[in-house]
Amino acid sequence: MSSEDFVTPEWEHSALVLIDVQSDFVYGPTAIAGTAEKLTVMAQLAAGFRSAGRPVVHVVRLYEPGDDDVDLPRRAQVLAGQHIAAPGTDGSQIPAELLPRPVLLEPELLRQSHFQQVGANEHIVFKPRWSAFYRTGLDQHLRDRGVTTLVVAGCNLPNCPRATLFDASERDYRAVLVHDATSQVTDERLQDLALIGITVTDSATVQLRLSERKVG
Repeated sequence: MSSEDFVTPEWEHSALVLIDVQSDFVYGPTAIAGTAEKLTVMAQLAAGFRSAGRPVVHVVRLYEPGDDDVDLPRRAQVLAGQHIAAPGTDGSQIPAELLPRPVLLEPELLRQSHFQQVGANEHIVFKPRWSAFYRTGLDQHLRDRGVTTLVVAGCNLPNCPRATLFDASERDYRAVLVHDATSQVTDERLQDLALIGITVTDSATVQLRLSERKVG
């Protein structure tokens, strides 16, 4: 056997995780450069997973102004009362084109570590730090659905998508990054991920693989 036997994506057992694609990070004062430009591809990717009947999970931040349960680089801003994806604000919402229907986040539900269902096999979950696995039920959610392959896209590769991919690898998921549906991608960052067995690919290839499994 070779390493490929353990890292090659199993598309028929895949799930899409879209990370931190919220209005404040797309269009707002804390927008991450390049995220808005990727939104159309992200939406197409989500639609492809829905069409294939595969799970989709939107992972969000909800910073309560004045709260100290915040990642360290933003803690001073949030403690000072700055609104960054604050619960109940327009800036915290997921852009409508990424969702199967109009949806408003339910902050109280999400901040209690529950999943908000928005489609037949589509949910939203809140994470309090970088990784989508940190203090969330994501791992169990995926295991319950027979997921072996985690496909990641979204906002700001060096932070939350990267942390999620490392944590996915540590949990023995076959992990994929969709580079043209993720902001702040560089060649060096992609090489870093490849060193731990992450499959780096584009959205067209993912769509093709999903359609092959659907037909098959």
